[in-house]
Amino acid sequence: MSDAEATPSVLYEVEDHIATITLNRPDRRNALNFEAYDRLEKALRRAVTDADVRCVIVTGADPAFCSGDDVREIMAAPTPANAEPRSPTVRHHPTPAAMAALECDKPVIAAINGAAIGWGMELALYADIRLASDKAKFSEMFIKRGLVCDVGGFYRLPSIVGPAKAAELLFTGDVIDAAEAERIGLVSRTVPHDELMAEARALAGRIAENPPLALRYMKEGIRKGTYGDPRELGAWAIETIRALMQTDDHKEGVASFLEKRPPNFKGR
Repeated sequence: MSDAEATPSVLYEVEDHIATITLNRPDRRNALNFEAYDRLEKALRRAVTDADVRCVIVTGADPAFCSGDDVREIMAAPTPANAEPRSPTVRHHPTPAAMAALECDKPVIAAINGAAIGWGMELALYADIRLASDKAKFSEMFIKRGLVCDVGGFYRLPSIVGPAKAAELLFTGDVIDAAEAERIGLVSRTVPHDELMAEARALAGRIAENPPLALRYMKEGIRKGTYGDPRELGAWAIETIRALMQTDDHKEGVASFLEKRPPNFKGR
């Protein structure tokens, strides 16, 4: 990642042992294109190897946290039949940015300042702790595009909100606000929008005061005690997404989104 670029799509800053990773495409509501996925993965890997970092905050440049894939650049972009798929969501293995988040051995706080939609909600789920602005909203909207979610929705969401509530969110693609997210345990707490980053930094500061090695093993213990190995599940999810992206229903989901009209799904 080049710190010299005028408008990088992902920012990385370290202060007081806290790395702040900011998705920086506010004009696209921080939707992720190919470059942004790559930069996010690199930023998360950088936090792991940065000896000065003891805690990580992931957030978005206002007005959104992350609105998911940049549909025009990723999901609507044709891929030649004989080419390796370009999208990070159609590989033969789990999404690299997802695995970078899941494999980060330092505590990660998601400061959710606005919409966390699709893969944006997945990114929030990869964090250890989620704090929400009162302007935040959430949706696992993959079903609306004729797809399944990435590994976060299958791997973490049921453990966080319970299997039945996870199924409701995944099957409907409903949008919920910050108050409902707090009620169901999706976020630890909701704070006024203007206080979100101060609250996240204060929490990160309290975490970063603790011994780094103990923090790393504490996180590993939580992961072992709560979640399984995401790689096999992630590979299945990506293969399923790959197959679903060839369906008429997926193409209709994308077309209806771009054309701003209700979809007409046919089950094929």
